[in-house]
Amino acid sequence: MAEHAQFENPEEFKKHLGKYYAVFVALICLTAITVAVSYLKLNRPLAITVALIIATIKAGMVAAVFMHLVSEKKVIYAVLILTAAFFLLVLLLPSLTYYEPHYPTVAN
Repeated sequence: MAEHAQFENPEEFKKHLGKYYAVFVALICLTAITVAVSYLKLNRPLAITVALIIATIKAGMVAAVFMHLVSEKKVIYAVLILTAAFFLLVLLLPSLTYYEPHYPTVAN
């Protein structure tokens, strides 16, 4: 019950509002950057890479501030790192497969 009552004092709550507003403005700016990058004539792999980097930064900011991971213990970070590692493994799985071209057969 004490965890939920951390903002009993309005001044305590107001101290955290600045951080929330800063992240909100940063998310708006990063969204604008994402839209601006989409108008650049980048080749597809580079455009996807840039978009994923921006999305990762935005997700990290949301997780750190709005989900309060900044103040969590090391176990939370270990789980987060493990999740990111498995995500990267899933992204790399197609590149680890052996490519075998499929040649159509000629019908008689």
